[in-house]
Amino acid sequence: MESVLAEAVALLDEAGAPALTFRALAQRLGGGVASIYWYVASKDELLDLATDHVIGSLLKDIEALPGSDDPIDDLRAMAVTLFDAIVARPWLGAYFMRNTTAQSNSLRLYERLGAQTLRLDLTPRQRFHAVSAIVGVVVGSAVDLGQEPPQEVLDGTVDRNHVLGRVAETWRQLDPAEFPFVHEIVDEFDGHDDADQFRSALDLTLAGLRLQAGAGAGR
Repeated sequence: MESVLAEAVALLDEAGAPALTFRALAQRLGGGVASIYWYVASKDELLDLATDHVIGSLLKDIEALPGSDDPIDDLRAMAVTLFDAIVARPWLGAYFMRNTTAQSNSLRLYERLGAQTLRLDLTPRQRFHAVSAIVGVVVGSAVDLGQEPPQEVLDGTVDRNHVLGRVAETWRQLDPAEFPFVHEIVDEFDGHDDADQFRSALDLTLAGLRLQAGAGAGR
């Protein structure tokens, strides 16, 4: 089973979920398609198990984080670690926490995040919403950042900043009376760092959590 999952992850890393077929996997393993059915019953099950296989390694990285006296700082470190993993494997975001019956490691990672909120003065609903918000910011930002760039960027015709600059220039041509916000932020958008944008979104979320937990004073 370990070999099956390792090769499934390799296919996913190379070309995403469409590339993961039982035929392609059997060819990599040097066997027939029927042999795959000894291990999994469907592609959905295989995707869930491949996701959990990757999350198992990620969980070890998160458990190895040093920890601190501040649960919100610890949440931030865990969230950044998860973000980096999904940016490296964009397919991962679509299947993380999709089926915790099959994804025991995903559930353990979710528990590790939630355990930090148990160190804060929150209600059960606030804890649930806090972890949901953090996972949403992490997964949403990472999947967006991991999207394939335009073909002209892949071809090397232009770079990312050139594409952003073109979009920014069209925004600058808009009527400022109709689009005052766009005009206000267009220089920030032009050439922005996506990872920095994620960290800002995460910090805003965690700052709200700190205030909600009554830990904001004096920090």
